[in-house]
Amino acid sequence: QVQLVESGGGLVQAGDSPRLSCAASGRTFSNYAMGWFRQAPGKERELVAAISRSGGITYYTDSVKGRFTISRDNAKNTVYLRMNSLKPEETAVYYCAADQSTATLRERPPLYWGQGTQVTVSS
Repeated sequence: QVQLVESGGGLVQAGDSPRLSCAASGRTFSNYAMGWFRQAPGKERELVAAISRSGGITYYTDSVKGRFTISRDNAKNTVYLRMNSLKPEETAVYYCAADQSTATLRERPPLYWGQGTQVTVSS
């Protein structure tokens, strides 16, 4: 089992650049690709960004390319999501997830989920 705990959410202003963190425990962190999903009210959960086990491969959904950055620190068992120029429509619960690869994160529900952290962007 892998336990994931997100932090860094809250109420922010449009244009702010908060950073989310996800601390992992349980199995070896570096054995898993990591991803950030989000679910806005009334919408399906979507994959926002993903990063490979070593950090060498990243994926971003089109709407966040150039604004969001996913990174990981395997020594600290933590994955981050820096979100620049946030928009009100990006208000959502943001979830950390772990799976075998960035490809599987894109193709199926992840093996492990965090409990989510609310990000509310005010205009």
